[in-house]
Amino acid sequence: MNITGDTSEASVFSKGCPSRRVLLDVTGRWGILVLAALHQGESRFGVLRRHIEGISEKMLSHTLQLLRRDGLVLRHVDDSTPPRVTYALTALGRTVAVPAVELVTLLEGRVEQFERARDAYEECTPCADAHLGSVGRPA
Repeated sequence: MNITGDTSEASVFSKGCPSRRVLLDVTGRWGILVLAALHQGESRFGVLRRHIEGISEKMLSHTLQLLRRDGLVLRHVDDSTPPRVTYALTALGRTVAVPAVELVTLLEGRVEQFERARDAYEECTPCADAHLGSVGRPA
């Protein structure tokens, strides 16, 4: 069953559906940031790594490999010395990147609301959790 309840189509709610694997790759810790960065235009590895603060070389390489496997990212190697490698979104990748960028923009525009919500939660949590044991169950 998909998100609309139709059982004849792919469904991210089905553990065996390939769309779930792509969803996890795209929405994983770094996937959405790589898509958003490449939505701005093709880029070399080092430029991507500097643009996405906090991502390690290993994780960027892994994320690019996953997104390439899913058909969202292209890797182009120029025939030069040394070889110049660039990454870009495929047509499918551009389609997926649009809502990803919209989500990023939405989140960036609501930072103050998120901070207020977190502050309110932190103020209330010690009181609300006082009756819980160490494993999060009522004492």
